[in-house]
Amino acid sequence: MVERVCARQDVIDACADRDLGAVIAVLNANGLTQGQMASLTGLHQNRLSDYKTGKHQPKEYSIFAAFADGLGLPPGARQALGLDASAPAAAGIGVPQQRPAPADELSLEYPDTPVQAAGNVASLWRADLADQGVLVKGRIDPGAWNDASLRWLVDPVSTPEGDLPGGGRVGMGDVERFRVTVEVFRQLDDRFGGGHARPALIQYLSGDGDRLLRGRYTGTVGTALFSSVAEATLLAAWMSYDSAPRSALAQRYFIQALALAQAAGDRLLGASILDAMSHQATFTGRFGEAANLARAARTGTTGIATATLTAHFHTMEARALARLGDARACDRALAEAVREFERRTPDDDPDWIRYFDEAELAAEFGHCLRDLGRATDAAQYASRSVVAADGAGFVRSDFFATMVLADAYLAAGDLKQGCATALRALTAGELIRSGRCVNYLREFRQHLVRAGDATVATDFGERARGSRLWRIAARPDKAED
Repeated sequence: MVERVCARQDVIDACADRDLGAVIAVLNANGLTQGQMASLTGLHQNRLSDYKTGKHQPKEYSIFAAFADGLGLPPGARQALGLDASAPAAAGIGVPQQRPAPADELSLEYPDTPVQAAGNVASLWRADLADQGVLVKGRIDPGAWNDASLRWLVDPVSTPEGDLPGGGRVGMGDVERFRVTVEVFRQLDDRFGGGHARPALIQYLSGDGDRLLRGRYTGTVGTALFSSVAEATLLAAWMSYDSAPRSALAQRYFIQALALAQAAGDRLLGASILDAMSHQATFTGRFGEAANLARAARTGTTGIATATLTAHFHTMEARALARLGDARACDRALAEAVREFERRTPDDDPDWIRYFDEAELAAEFGHCLRDLGRATDAAQYASRSVVAADGAGFVRSDFFATMVLADAYLAAGDLKQGCATALRALTAGELIRSGRCVNYLREFRQHLVRAGDATVATDFGERARGSRLWRIAARPDKAED
């Protein structure tokens, strides 16, 4: 339909005038809604409405390219817009595109509908694949965290139903295959870090994830699908954050994952996403925002969150408070975490939070106590975490706990034990590709230099220089390789 309608002379003339509003009006008159256009192009529905009413006139090449590519405009209309007429988009609706609009133009807005949520995340996947440098571009916008958490707390939920033209039928079996496949990527992330399989995950989501979202499905299937895609997009956010911790791209993935979870009515997953945003906010030094995000997660799930989830929300708040140096408030948050953790029933927990066990709780205590300057207590808890995880297969979180233990030994004045512990982490974590692991090493390096024992520091540097992660940590301009 789009190709036939947009081949008309009046549409060609509107394209020549770069009047997208006229084109939108014609497509509306022929049965394509602005919601469907938003999903196909990744442009916000409110933005499309502004174009139609003349409130705003688009000028950016990327907007015209996203509109033409998403809708599959025919060659004549593309040429009139000043675009390449031979782009693959001309084949029609639903064909993967080569000229996605930049991620920073499309993906920080919190969508109003499930259709917009699907369009936003699909555009973000395409932009990620199209630009190899997108991971380190842009700056984090703290206001976007606040807006997203507020929208999640107060916006109503609308059931997602697939109604896009030309979409294939989607059933529960399709959703389950998608979920199981994403679980494989999660395991790879835990074992080898976000830098290992992140591009492959985005490629998979841009293919199968986009295809499923564009399909035809009932409300029940749509709810399950959006929840699964939200969880997958959360994984994309974590892997992006782990690869480049200050990544604005990771923030965008977190926000779109939250919107997808809200569209699915999955309140617990949405709260977990806010919890993850808090983690990134703490890393980037936005400690006040981090504490508030953790509190929003807890507030929005009062009466429905499991004890394990609530305990984790308290630990994320505690991490932020420890960085702020607010020892009293941090101690209160940790005490609440323990109280909740002690009454947990793991069988009641969603699968994605069952990793949070005694070892993980001890690791969170170790981080907080290290940041509060309580070296002896930090070493005690970090050691518990390392011992509890021993023999279970070394994963990235074990690297973090081991480096917290190494830092605690340094702070307590035991430099040799600290260096020996750090070397164990380097040896066991050699296969991990993680910008966050690199950051732990840089902090350790700074603490070792400040300890003032040049002999110990030199000896450690000699023994560590064979480690790939240590070599990266020695270069301040590099996050990972």
